[in-house]
Amino acid sequence: MPDHSSTALPTPADTTPMIHWLEADQARSARWRSERGAAAPKKVVLADDTLTADSAYRLACEGTAMLWRGDFQNARQLLQALARRADQVPKRKRKKAEAPITPAEAFNQHRLAQSQRARTLGLLLIEFNADYSVSLRRAPDVKVACTEAWGPAEDTAKNETGTSVASLRELLGITSAHEWRRVGVEVAALGAAPGDRIHPHYGVFSPVRGEYIALVATAHLPKPPKGQDSLTAFDIGTGTGVLAAVLARRGVATVIATDLDNRALACARDNILQLCLGNQVTVVQADLFPAGLASLIVCNPPWLPARPGSALERAVYDEGGRMLQGFLAGLCAHLAPKGEGWLILSNLAEHLGLRTREALLALFESHGLRVISRIDAKPVHPKASDPSDVLHQARAKEVTSLWRLAAVAESSV
Repeated sequence: MPDHSSTALPTPADTTPMIHWLEADQARSARWRSERGAAAPKKVVLADDTLTADSAYRLACEGTAMLWRGDFQNARQLLQALARRADQVPKRKRKKAEAPITPAEAFNQHRLAQSQRARTLGLLLIEFNADYSVSLRRAPDVKVACTEAWGPAEDTAKNETGTSVASLRELLGITSAHEWRRVGVEVAALGAAPGDRIHPHYGVFSPVRGEYIALVATAHLPKPPKGQDSLTAFDIGTGTGVLAAVLARRGVATVIATDLDNRALACARDNILQLCLGNQVTVVQADLFPAGLASLIVCNPPWLPARPGSALERAVYDEGGRMLQGFLAGLCAHLAPKGEGWLILSNLAEHLGLRTREALLALFESHGLRVISRIDAKPVHPKASDPSDVLHQARAKEVTSLWRLAAVAESSV
């Protein structure tokens, strides 16, 4: 293994994050890329096929990044070896873990462990040329996948050579997302034809949990306002656009789907176009609600009130329950007469001690909402039945609910 190393030089005034290292006694720099916003490593060594997994793990635990110069497939094997070492719990920690802890403590410990694991595995690095090609033996062609994730290469060259560096782990996530996007996700509520699929983009949460989609696909639709023949619906935080598409396939004439994230907006628009639903669904950028009123307003907010660690995690974690509270606070003002708000929410947060059912019901009441009914579904994803999962105790009790909400004021009219 080459032993060249360096401490990072000061970052240029340009806001583009950079990584710096020494190679062949020459100072090198490249654009630093990290989806989770991790800072560029301060210490970088060059590594190749002579590096052992134990040595690599020691370097990673010390916070030293390894810029790979060997065979690409060997780097993948090394990353797998690092993952196995990171997942091994030392005996002393295993004994401490036997002491009873609350579900909230288990959740916080799990998130901390996952964060530390991500930092460790994220220190095996790959350099990209200006066109996103990788100049390593047996390296795959990742140019299309990287373009989908990072944008056109010609718009991203912010340094003299146009090169960039990212973790191998991130690259594998990008190539995996490319395959998801290419193949698509089958959604039973949309039909069984080859074109009836949702194609998630990189950084947009994939609709792999079907129970919440099935709830929206089967719940009784409200009637259009008096004097109108068609129904208007809002899909708040549309993501891939899957719920907007389901509503359109159910016959809702006008669906306005909103999101703030540019990746989600592009993804939803592509899916609506692919599904030939452009005459029913309009995708707009908005912070929660679009202008106007709707007889049905659907929202599937992140289910856990915790801080997200990356853009993708914003689909799961909602710090302080911002989106949930924002949806409930604005719902009455955007509901048409006799309209309904459908809140799709898992009770996993309740079983983890992150939110109580009483607090949720109090939120409804404080925002002038009443519960018409609640439809429940048990999750069918693998973790729900995996006793080895550290959160199994909570996941085994999880229920996903569709809360049908209406304005209290209307009940007295």
